[in-house]
Amino acid sequence: MHGALFVAKTGLSAQDTSLKVTANNLANVSTVGFKKDRAVFEDLLYQIKRQPGADSTQETQLPSGLQLGNGVRIVGTQKLFQTGEIQVTEEPFDVAISGRGFFQVTMPNGDFGYTRNGQFHLNGDNELVTAEGYLLEPAITLPAEVQTFTVGVDGIVEVVVAGDPNPIQIAQLEIADFVNPAGLQAIGQNLFTETAASGAPQVAAPGEAGTGIVRQGMLEASNVNAVEELVNMITTQRAYEINSKVISTADEMLSFVTQQL
Repeated sequence: MHGALFVAKTGLSAQDTSLKVTANNLANVSTVGFKKDRAVFEDLLYQIKRQPGADSTQETQLPSGLQLGNGVRIVGTQKLFQTGEIQVTEEPFDVAISGRGFFQVTMPNGDFGYTRNGQFHLNGDNELVTAEGYLLEPAITLPAEVQTFTVGVDGIVEVVVAGDPNPIQIAQLEIADFVNPAGLQAIGQNLFTETAASGAPQVAAPGEAGTGIVRQGMLEASNVNAVEELVNMITTQRAYEINSKVISTADEMLSFVTQQL
């Protein structure tokens, strides 16, 4: 029964962590470009009391043996990169990626960060930056007296300045893709960084090398489904209650033994 207490304790711990994952998903249901997580469970080591396939007599073998599990743990969280709903904003500096890929930004330490949040702004130097002020890579600097700003589906950036009706190409927006996006490290601020698990970034123009196209005046919403997360929360709650019941039952059995013997 001490074993049952320990096994139930691991269940409580795992379900508590799973609820935290669900809570984070729900908290970011309105975060632009957010990608939801899911908890990955695995069972713990087994105590092999009788080895499956061992000889029970000279001519017979055990069909299944006796294996006692020691509980469960959460071995990881997996980012799910399904595309969120595309929302039309009509803002010229809002850009959504339809398909695979990430925008590249330059962080203060000089490293590159990667984001699906295309809600860009202008800084004091007429450069496109994120809400945190991180420069888009490659940098896009608008000339003075810009009248219109256009981003094509292929990432070509054109502007029309005062006194000249002809569009001027000023930059080429690039998209970075990864072999395993789930291996990226989430660092907050809607940013990811490269890891050994993600592989090196493969940079291309939108629509090339398997990357998605870009849509100006639109944003990609969070891919969190609130109803699905609420169902997950109820399931987690019930699993937590069941493990709590195991602890209560084991406690009652131990209490009965200590009082009767």
